[in-house]
Amino acid sequence: MTVQDKAGVTDVEPGAIGKGRWIERWTPENDLFWEAKGKSIAFRNLVFSIVAEHIGFSVWLLWSIVVVKMYGTFDESGALVAAGANGWALTASQGLTLLAVASGVGAFLRIPYTFAVPIFGGRNWTVISALLLLIPTLGLAWVVGRPETPFPVLVAIAATAGFGGGNFASSMSNISFFYPDKAKGWALGLNAAGGNIGVAVAQKLVPFVIGIGALGLSAAGLVYVPLALASAILAFLFMDNLREAKADPKPTARSLKHGHTWLMAFLYVGTFGSFIGYSAAFPTLLTVVFERPDIALTWGFLGALVGSLSRPYGGKLADRFGGSKITLVCFVLMAAMGFAAVEGVRGENLALFFASFIALFALTGVANGSTYRMIPSIFNRLRDQHGDGSDESYLDFKRQSAGAVGIISSIGAFGGFAIPFVYLWSRETFDGSIVPALQIYCGVFLFMAALTWVFYLRKGARMANV
Repeated sequence: MTVQDKAGVTDVEPGAIGKGRWIERWTPENDLFWEAKGKSIAFRNLVFSIVAEHIGFSVWLLWSIVVVKMYGTFDESGALVAAGANGWALTASQGLTLLAVASGVGAFLRIPYTFAVPIFGGRNWTVISALLLLIPTLGLAWVVGRPETPFPVLVAIAATAGFGGGNFASSMSNISFFYPDKAKGWALGLNAAGGNIGVAVAQKLVPFVIGIGALGLSAAGLVYVPLALASAILAFLFMDNLREAKADPKPTARSLKHGHTWLMAFLYVGTFGSFIGYSAAFPTLLTVVFERPDIALTWGFLGALVGSLSRPYGGKLADRFGGSKITLVCFVLMAAMGFAAVEGVRGENLALFFASFIALFALTGVANGSTYRMIPSIFNRLRDQHGDGSDESYLDFKRQSAGAVGIISSIGAFGGFAIPFVYLWSRETFDGSIVPALQIYCGVFLFMAALTWVFYLRKGARMANV
């Protein structure tokens, strides 16, 4: 069988699946092949990639809700009044440490995970990465029943949850190879949203499963064991490897020479980093600041849910008005919501605090989409400014853009480490108050808004209105 493209070039068996589910030829830019065969294969891989990534995100943030049940109650002198579930008596500082470590490891693993797909194959690595989730899930199930466990051991087990954070990078890398340029935005947006919403699902599912049966806290990890196995089996049966998905670190290295790569990485710390950091810390804040673990366990998931669902709208708004404009507006409004949260804490007004944080989550989602949209626009502008107009130059800047996306998403995820850590510092330095932390976040958001205006909106800027 042959497929002929518009130029009359004949490809032999593109999309044919061989031994080990390796596809030797993949030509998504060939319109005839894409419509006849490629689209259905790509969509099948997208569906099961989302399943695996969704489970990965859920496992990454499992500790965000489990620690709520592990906190002890202490009086003003620091003496323990009542232990938490299973005899645990974690302090807020210990809980925030667990959250920061899990988030930080997940951010770090995004870098090697980005290059795993071309080395192992997308299907093969999805299976491997899904099976790796058995380590944090079984580890959590084991350790939560042993309150005598030394805290460093607990930290080490929480760190393995970072395997789930790395899944995002490999999943996005894999799906990007399957789709033509005209459809990548939709596919990657759907893939990202499907993964992000796993945070909200975990934060809603875990309180339910630990409240039924005799397993208690261990159920939080055990419920994800069959889900991780199922995602691995589904990937093994229904996903494919692409022989043409090759790793080339040179364009990625060249992208690091552009200052805009580093600037966008910093801005992404404020958007995606804020989303993942606030998702991790929100249930803990409701518990230790307002002493409402019931609210944390029942409604704490709303922040992550709203942030996940709002992300696609950021891309749509960026397409219409420009990514830099939407990003600037989001940063300013994020600062405003941060100041509202400060007033909620000072006035002990839970409703104001909760509402301002939900709005903040929504804005992080929109800003995620708008900043992500800015990256290819910036590299298109760099190509116009520094390229020589050749096809080779076009492809080089396209590959640089793809490499920059991986680096930016990895660095941005470190916000998930920074936010719980700053809360930890604030509470230990200012007699248990998180107000200084919130004020720092507001200042950072305003600084990021200023950077966005100076480099991407100011009249005369080389990257104005990207």
